[in-house]
Amino acid sequence: MKIAFLGTAHPFRGGLAAFNERLSQAYQKQGDEVKIFTFTTQYPNFLFPGKSQFSDSPAPLDIKIERTLSSINPISWFKTAEKINAFEPDIVVTRFWLPFMGLALGSVLRRLNKNIKVVCIVDNLIPHEKRAGDKIFTKYFLPPVDGFICMSEAVKNDFKQFKTKAPIEFSPHPIYDYGELTSKEVARGKLQLNPTDKIILFFGIIRDYKGLDWLIEAFSQTRYEENGYKLLIAGEFYTDNKPYLELISKHELNDFIILHDRFISDSDVGLYFNSANLVVQPYKHATQSGVAQIAYHFEKPMIVTNVGGLGEIVPNNIAGYVVEPEVDAIAKGIYDFFVLEKEEDFIAGVRQEKNKYSWDKFIAAMAKLYQ
Repeated sequence: MKIAFLGTAHPFRGGLAAFNERLSQAYQKQGDEVKIFTFTTQYPNFLFPGKSQFSDSPAPLDIKIERTLSSINPISWFKTAEKINAFEPDIVVTRFWLPFMGLALGSVLRRLNKNIKVVCIVDNLIPHEKRAGDKIFTKYFLPPVDGFICMSEAVKNDFKQFKTKAPIEFSPHPIYDYGELTSKEVARGKLQLNPTDKIILFFGIIRDYKGLDWLIEAFSQTRYEENGYKLLIAGEFYTDNKPYLELISKHELNDFIILHDRFISDSDVGLYFNSANLVVQPYKHATQSGVAQIAYHFEKPMIVTNVGGLGEIVPNNIAGYVVEPEVDAIAKGIYDFFVLEKEEDFIAGVRQEKNKYSWDKFIAAMAKLYQ
């Protein structure tokens, strides 16, 4: 088949780009021809809270990527549709993660040749952080899509709020395979971390809905000093960092929380996960999680809150703990994990579960939807 991707890719950074590139490689591995049509301008500055939208990593050599679409320039929407039509794909794969993008993406899709099928991978149908116009943009985007893939049942249920007759398939988020598994000692040596500490990892872009404040509060309740716990926070703040820093100071945790407040490049992701004993996702609300899939790749036990689709992918007391979205419950989960010495048991559970999340299985779900 000829497959056109319409969405984020290099030189843009982050999980969406990594996902699209990895899925493209999986398609090419099975003999399909793939080209990604990505952005010239992705986010206007008022919508992007980070320091940079761009990756420092080199472009993937095995993927054709063309920068053609501006989210804010309607002329580019017409030109992008023309370029996709000229490529003559059997299928266009796009993403929906933010209603603002619905206007540009929906306009491109409306101008594709009628024989081209359109499949959309839906990350969030309803955004974590609401803005004016969300429903209008979402409703505009949906009609030209022939079928949808949801990576959590929670997102699939959100479709009840919108009228669409297109088929909807569920397939969980595949594993992000960032680098090799190495020992804690090797990884910690490179990050200059104590080899004997018990390290709890919070990883990823920091936004308020991800519950880092809950995790800091929970950590303060865990007898961290006498038990040798350290909380490693690795990620760039996409929100005001002042309340979080004040919370750390309030509980006198500066010597026990290691803060690497920057965007973590793909080449360094493995260092953080290989260093950790436990990965905690204390989200206040969620859909699915790319962080969980990185943890699966590096065979790390997890604690997740029982929100959105997190409990679907981390079976309780097998690959980790699913706890209620409350500070006390998160604290108890951390304490029990170490006191009950659950690490080896949960690693075995993670190894058992990770086989469910292959890229081949995701492609099979896409093929079923296409048919």
